[in-house]
Amino acid sequence: MSSSDTPAPLYSAREPIYPRRVKGKFRTLKWWIMGVALGVYYLLPWLRWDRGPNLPDQAVLLDLAGRRFYFFTIEIWPHEFYFIAGLLIMAGLGLFLFTSALGRVWCGYACPQTVWTDLFILVERWVEGDRNARLRLLKSPWNARKWRLRLTKWFLWVLIGLATGGAWVFYFADAPTLARDLVTLNAHPIAYTTMAFLTTTTVLMGGFAREQVCIYMCPWPRIQAAMMDEDTLTIGYREWRGEPRGKHRKKEGAEKLGDCIDCMACVNVCPMGIDIRDGQQLECITCGLCIDACDEVMDKIGKPRGLIGYMAFTDETAERAGKPPKPIVKHVLRSRTILYTVLWALVGVGLLVALFVRPQIDMSVAPIRNPTYVVLSDGSVRNSYDVRLRNKHGDDRVFRLSLDTQADLRVELEGRDGTEVTVPADATLLQRVYVIAPRGSKADTAARTNFKLVVEDMKSGETSYTETVFNGRTQ
Repeated sequence: MSSSDTPAPLYSAREPIYPRRVKGKFRTLKWWIMGVALGVYYLLPWLRWDRGPNLPDQAVLLDLAGRRFYFFTIEIWPHEFYFIAGLLIMAGLGLFLFTSALGRVWCGYACPQTVWTDLFILVERWVEGDRNARLRLLKSPWNARKWRLRLTKWFLWVLIGLATGGAWVFYFADAPTLARDLVTLNAHPIAYTTMAFLTTTTVLMGGFAREQVCIYMCPWPRIQAAMMDEDTLTIGYREWRGEPRGKHRKKEGAEKLGDCIDCMACVNVCPMGIDIRDGQQLECITCGLCIDACDEVMDKIGKPRGLIGYMAFTDETAERAGKPPKPIVKHVLRSRTILYTVLWALVGVGLLVALFVRPQIDMSVAPIRNPTYVVLSDGSVRNSYDVRLRNKHGDDRVFRLSLDTQADLRVELEGRDGTEVTVPADATLLQRVYVIAPRGSKADTAARTNFKLVVEDMKSGETSYTETVFNGRTQ
């Protein structure tokens, strides 16, 4: 087979992208979002929140050992995972809402991949220079200067990755204690393993893969089309105003040229390396940097801004005819976005209601099935139950167990005198409970007798109950 018959490769080699620095309102907005997002992520584990002497004082803590999730005043127990599910549903609906209104605004401004990539590019620009300097360095041979710059950049990237992995593990343990254990090499191996993994993935994805993560690894670019329609505001190039493009403005026929001078500024600042003038593309994350770059050029050549900007497909016909586009509010407030907003609000209100009406004491009852019942020496019948008592208060509480039934039944607690038991603060206690029916009673002779097992907080008077069944000897 000749060389001309060799099939073309399925994938071309990656061309490194070195976006040029740009100033403008969208770049400033991205700086603010990046600063706030990174500040919250890195500093949140260090915030303290006094919950009492028996509870952790870390404001946000995922206590896997204690099976708790603490978020300031809120404490989520394992059986309350529906709160986490509800928050995930709200996050999904919020993503649908913003995408239907403003396209991939999440990807362009708040996605962790975008935030950390911006940070890594900022470090790269600080060490190696702006776009042209980095391109020259890329093409230069490996000499002492290139090694020095690259090693400095990689070292700073590793520090960022290490801080990222370190901040993550601080959410799962008391941050000051874990930090001291990490430094003194007394932390659990899982902490070091997690930090090493997150450091590696952060450096690889934010420093080297960058736009490849968005294009090939993330499924959202392929899903977003279902959330968008002709009224969605997204970034576009007004080719009816910019074409035909051309650089030479003083030559004959320049009056026939459009506003685009083909300066490539919009391409040079794009972190995805695309040309927005080619139309809507899967790679575009609608970060707005091309708008800032183009507006800057328009100011220099005395042309009106907005050659590249946020726009909807429904505005194209009007703008081509010289008419103003629809107001932004009409693009944002439409049936689809209103529906997403209503659904989002309903889930949020439901979670708030569930949060404020949930009891501070709770229990679950598991009847012992082997054996179903036991006949005692006096002829009475006894059923056994494993009762899990939950005390969600910040102090120890005395709980009293009783029965709510018309049947002739009584309750006893294994290993305790009386029917009261002390449950430690913010803890669960497993208690074996016996329910006994006298010989010849209705509950003794009936196959099944329904009753309620009631628990009462002796301090607050709050009660909770669970319905269960007593099995008689004739079942």
